[in-house]
Amino acid sequence: MPDEPAAGAPDPGVISLDPRTLRGLAHPLRIRLLAALREYGPATASGLAGRLGESSGATSYHLRQLAAYGFVEEDPGRGTARERWWKAAHSGTRFNAAGFLAHADPEVRAAIGLLGREVAATHAAELETWLATVGDWPEEWRRSFDLSDFALRLTPAGARALREELHAVVERYRTRQDAEPETAGDTAEAGETAHVRVHLHTFPRAAD
Repeated sequence: MPDEPAAGAPDPGVISLDPRTLRGLAHPLRIRLLAALREYGPATASGLAGRLGESSGATSYHLRQLAAYGFVEEDPGRGTARERWWKAAHSGTRFNAAGFLAHADPEVRAAIGLLGREVAATHAAELETWLATVGDWPEEWRRSFDLSDFALRLTPAGARALREELHAVVERYRTRQDAEPETAGDTAEAGETAHVRVHLHTFPRAAD
């Protein structure tokens, strides 16, 4: 749940949420639909229904709602008169979580809470899927995964600096991937690529 950048030109590939678009996204199925389009690419409502275990009527309705708020758009190169193809309009989402949590409108506060819980649930489900299927992956991938946690004593400024440094590391790998999509890893270990999920959670805990 990244905050808005303090300065600099906006990234055209990232949508910045305002209260209106936050409320438009804050629905469990819409969040899952948008995530699927971003990760797997353009799809139809029926294709997404099969992937997510939902009815095509539900996915079709919520795709239209996502389009109304600017999160997805039709893919004219794939669509037909019988069925629309949809694609994500942006590669990522950015928002000021702290600002929304302190917003005067209770609907905005509820929406950011729902969005946060859905993201957390998605992360947990993805990890459960990996742990259930890890034995099906080649040894190279079984040796590459990580399941770590760390307890640090930090100030709020220190926690923010840590988060920004970790984001910068991920962005460096993303940039390498965009430049050389088939050899995004070290050239000595280059091989087939896969979708790799990196979850980052930083938060304080109350003292005992």
